[in-house]
Amino acid sequence: MSLITIYHNPACGTSRNTLEMIRNSGTEPTVILYLETPPSREELATLLADMGITPRQLLRKNVEPYEQLGLAEDVFTGGQLMSFMLQHPILINRPIVVTPLGTRLCRPSEVLLDILPDTQRGAFTKEDGEEVVDGQGKKIK
Repeated sequence: MSLITIYHNPACGTSRNTLEMIRNSGTEPTVILYLETPPSREELATLLADMGITPRQLLRKNVEPYEQLGLAEDVFTGGQLMSFMLQHPILINRPIVVTPLGTRLCRPSEVLLDILPDTQRGAFTKEDGEEVVDGQGKKIK
């Protein structure tokens, strides 16, 4: 089992870029397709605690259930928001990456570089053409 886990949605460009940056460090992560295999309530609570964010900060806002459920209203407890995320995993923002150096919501994908144990093995360019890592494996920005 890998020391790195990514909660991944292959339909998301940020998630795909993050996965490829992990692979560019020479590591094949454990990939959890969280829409098919959502975390348990306990796992979600642990991820939130490890990231140091609230359930509201992890909510994905530009998806259909967000509006339908009225989640823009600030009337729900953290526990209620977690319940909505578990019922509708598309509400969980992604990608979430867990490494020995920490757990982060990797938006933008280069947030990953702060918790990646191994350096990049070469240049990395995002799908949109943005260069993130140079030929020596160093962060560009």
